[in-house]
Amino acid sequence: MCFHDFLQSVVSPDLKHVAQHWEEVRGSRAVPGWGDIRPSQIAAQLPLIWVYKFDRDANLFTGRLAGHHIEQIFGMSFRGTPMNELYPPDDYPRLFERARRVTCEPALYRSEGMVFRHVDHFGHGERIMMPLAEDGVLGDGVFGATVYQSVWGKPAFDIPERETWFPM
Repeated sequence: MCFHDFLQSVVSPDLKHVAQHWEEVRGSRAVPGWGDIRPSQIAAQLPLIWVYKFDRDANLFTGRLAGHHIEQIFGMSFRGTPMNELYPPDDYPRLFERARRVTCEPALYRSEGMVFRHVDHFGHGERIMMPLAEDGVLGDGVFGATVYQSVWGKPAFDIPERETWFPM
């Protein structure tokens, strides 16, 4: 696993802290479970965090939790909402496959650039995604965090999201 390389690639101190917490609670297992995450240890970063639960049988991600900075983007509750209802139909297949790769491969993910577009609301920043697995092996969720600068209306220039993958 190249967690060290992943961590070195992360620029935001808040995202580094979230990634380090994931690594700490992982311990000797391949992947930590949702129950291992300790909100008190990442309290300052909770507004940036979002989590999806993955149902392998239904091949469906459902929102489990989102901090208030993330829910502001969507303008609705993330909890219990299927991923396909959170995103425009044109974006959903790409976002689903990205989350599925993190969960099922599993892999660590980092991106920077235009990290979201929702209606006339745009955000430039950095995003990380890490897998979750209650049994420590079989992926059943995504633990993510996003920092961004909000921009209303189409930005003068569009910096595409640049993705970096780190196989485990």
